[in-house]
Amino acid sequence: MAGVPLDQRDGWIWFDGEMIPWKDTKVHVLTHALHYASSVFEGQRAYNGEIYKLHEHSERLRKSAELLDFEVPYSADEIDQACRDVLVKNNLVDAYMRPVAFRGSAELGLGAHNNPVHLAIAAWEWPSFLLEDKLKGTRLALSEWRRPAPTSAPFASKAAGLYMICTLSKHAAEARGFADAMMLDYRGQIAEATGANVFFVKDGEIHTPTPDCFLDGITRRTVIGLARDAGIKVTERVIMPEEMSEFDECFLTGSAAEVVPVAEIEGVVFPGREICSAMMEAYQAEVQPKKAAAE
Repeated sequence: MAGVPLDQRDGWIWFDGEMIPWKDTKVHVLTHALHYASSVFEGQRAYNGEIYKLHEHSERLRKSAELLDFEVPYSADEIDQACRDVLVKNNLVDAYMRPVAFRGSAELGLGAHNNPVHLAIAAWEWPSFLLEDKLKGTRLALSEWRRPAPTSAPFASKAAGLYMICTLSKHAAEARGFADAMMLDYRGQIAEATGANVFFVKDGEIHTPTPDCFLDGITRRTVIGLARDAGIKVTERVIMPEEMSEFDECFLTGSAAEVVPVAEIEGVVFPGREICSAMMEAYQAEVQPKKAAAE
């Protein structure tokens, strides 16, 4: 399916309680979410037919909607089951999954209480990169856009509107030959990449920004737990851009990205891979327990 536009693929999408043929799943052009970004989503992966930390994702989806002042009309348990049903219906085992909840098209305007809330769930194959390919590391530019203050945006919500500056940042980075961008926050502190949390390593210890104005990712929390289980010290703290040259390693985490080493951020090179490699291996063992046990 690589190269096929998403709206032209075959398969099934769960939409408001029904399985709809992929190509027939439509929303109206006057949908409130399209005009006012009243939309929240999740990105999650299935490994060997099981969706990793599914219930956490479903609960976060509902919480994200609450922070945008609307309610997903399905419980977390119902969302869990719908996600499993999508995998089975599409005969998927290893896949990426995208649940999205949004306000509909009953009326258009900033006041949106009368709009129905819809939920759709899609899944498709998205294989992990080979370990040797990942270890080369990615290159990041520094973005001109900054994560807003907590009083300016509902940062704990995985809200579609918060990703507008991420798209702008990524496009600007790609135009300069980088793969992605590192974003600072409103204070000028290191925050995150456009769609992944960031970690740095110095003298065998991990340092990561405190998530007080950006999303505290599920994968981020998982990796912190795995590191501490392995006896690696993890410190959440303020990290300034000028500190980057002091670190030996850098890596990103996210449900889609998993764990990815960073080779460079705007001219600052990170040659080390030791801790990052250990976290990559630990994460794969964590998300694929059955496969690891069988081997």
